[in-house]
Amino acid sequence: MARTPHIRTMFPAGSLAKHYDGFLRSLRYMRPETRGTYGRALREFVRWYPRERGGKITTADVVRYKRHLTSGKGLSAVSVSTYLTALRRFCDYLVRRRVMQENPALRVGGNSRPRLHSRAALTQAEVALLLSVVERSDERGLRDCAFIRLMLGCALSEIEIIRADAGDRVQSPEGVTLHVQGKGRVRKDQAVLLAPDVAGVLDAYLALRPGLGPEDPLFASAGNRTRGKRMTTRGVRDRVSHYLLRAGLKGNGGRCITPYSLRHTAAILMAGEGASADEIRDRMRLGSVATAMLYIKQSKKQLAGS
Repeated sequence: MARTPHIRTMFPAGSLAKHYDGFLRSLRYMRPETRGTYGRALREFVRWYPRERGGKITTADVVRYKRHLTSGKGLSAVSVSTYLTALRRFCDYLVRRRVMQENPALRVGGNSRPRLHSRAALTQAEVALLLSVVERSDERGLRDCAFIRLMLGCALSEIEIIRADAGDRVQSPEGVTLHVQGKGRVRKDQAVLLAPDVAGVLDAYLALRPGLGPEDPLFASAGNRTRGKRMTTRGVRDRVSHYLLRAGLKGNGGRCITPYSLRHTAAILMAGEGASADEIRDRMRLGSVATAMLYIKQSKKQLAGS
């Protein structure tokens, strides 16, 4: 078994609590429950670290901390993964603050972290096939095409799609952006730049809904009884599944293709085009580089098998 390389990072022990407080403040846009989970999990490392290490953090320290959580505290595999995720995000924060040069927790995985994502992703040919079966002759078809392109081209999740309002579409100097509120967030704190073809389909759909106010839903139901009301995650999921079935991509060949596969596809296509883990993390609005690395690994696996 290959030895885990040691990343040594000088870190003044007395400043750990200060950085801990700064890290929690950086999570202010997340839901209180999420902040509380990270705070409680990271507090254990803050207590453990000064007794174990004087002025630096290495990957070996993180491995020993993992053993401490498993054997010393008797935590479950899921809890250990949560504690390590909190530490990994904390170290990511320190790298962004230039306190560290590298993340020493990045090479230490959680007990239940999968090596690859379980859901399959679409190939470029399958993406083209999926888009080809979406009828764009009416409001519903343009709506569906718009949010499918947002999922494929901008890695938007179902929750980000249904939370979007008409006023979140903003014309910026760089182009059309969409302000999104992801899972665990309490406000729309990230702006996603839309590719021209994605923005074009979205604007064609919005042109069929004149008089929208800024707080009206960006994507509304087109059904007779619920027309104009905000779509639900189930509604988005059902429409995507409808087109996946029409294109022969769902329930065929034993692959796990689901509506969420579209978001995975966006990340894997980015990886295939040479995007770095940091770029994928930012575009996907992920919590850590470690999660982004899964997409790079999956992209390499797909290329090797093609």
